Amino acid sequence: MQNENFKDLPLSPEVMKGIEELGFDNLFPIQAQAIIPLLKGRDVIGQAQTGTGKTAAFGIPMIEHLNSELRVQGLVLEPTRELAIQVAEHISQYAKYAGYKVLPIYGGASIGRQISALEKGVHIVVGTPGRIIDHVKRRTLNLSSVKTVVLDEADRMLDMGFIDDVEYILSKVPEQRQTSLFSATIDQSVMRLCNRYMTNPQKIFVSKDEIALVQIDQYYMVVNPANKFRILRDILDKNHVERAIIFCRTRDYTTILSEKLRAMGYDAKPLHAGFTQSQREFVVNLFRKGKLKFLVATDVAARGLDIQGITHIINYDIPLDALVYFHRIGRTARMGLEGTAISLVGYGEVTQFNNIKALTRTAIKEVEAPNQLW
Repeated sequence: MQNENFKDLPLSPEVMKGIEELGFDNLFPIQAQAIIPLLKGRDVIGQAQTGTGKTAAFGIPMIEHLNSELRVQGLVLEPTRELAIQVAEHISQYAKYAGYKVLPIYGGASIGRQISALEKGVHIVVGTPGRIIDHVKRRTLNLSSVKTVVLDEADRMLDMGFIDDVEYILSKVPEQRQTSLFSATIDQSVMRLCNRYMTNPQKIFVSKDEIALVQIDQYYMVVNPANKFRILRDILDKNHVERAIIFCRTRDYTTILSEKLRAMGYDAKPLHAGFTQSQREFVVNLFRKGKLKFLVATDVAARGLDIQGITHIINYDIPLDALVYFHRIGRTARMGLEGTAISLVGYGEVTQFNNIKALTRTAIKEVEAPNQLW
């Protein structure tokens, strides 16, 4: 039987604490299929798109294999600096309570600072091939203790002409290692790389990492950003919304939006990462006890919230990371109850929202204007 929840996995308490703090509950398809083989030391080929949870799929097992007394044991190759930064940040969050250090290495940044960080001691390096080779040749990065290698976004790395760089790096890590490869597409060039550098890999081909949230009715409307506040008020009024989390992208705007709502008579308070623990607990308890109707929150602040009776999730801003959308709307429809998610897609956010729609077979219905569908 396939595991459905992170709690079903044989993970250390420290790693589980990091996962729970992020508010992750259910496993997405690539995670459900890849984590156990990777924990067992198998080589894995995973077909998965950006934003489907694959960083957790390979990052969590990598952390579980680390030895605190050894330096660089995990190596993740990424095609771009942006991905290197993002993936390193995510793995750092999973490793937060396990005490391991993760360092992004990429071109265009101070090599001196990277050398300094490496000298202080790092357990996992996430980097672009060119800058990793630069460090290897300078002897500022020693790969002799690497136990786990991940080739992420492999098709993009090959398209960008990194094949020689990737092969050079793989020649510098021990032959006795675990290798995994993740790619949105698995073509002949990717398979040649797998055949050459992997040992009896387990193949995980998810046709499209379908993320289904069938208990949640999902709607969206494409709007002029200047009209978002008026449309939000229409939604709250015409549909008699009793209890909702309204998601914004920045902590400043959670404060601005909640103040605008309060000025119009709505029972709203902000919640963001700038709050102290006591401030956070005060607001969350008000909301949990039903003494506050609308929580205006950032993604970081809402991680780990498990509150019953939230009927609506409203995406005032569309998240940059597609996967975050599914974690947001999962705050409603808890314990088998139904819920509604409504997204206000500004003209400049259409591309991000299309990325979200591409990840799920669950219908996200477009509506023209606020009405009583919800």
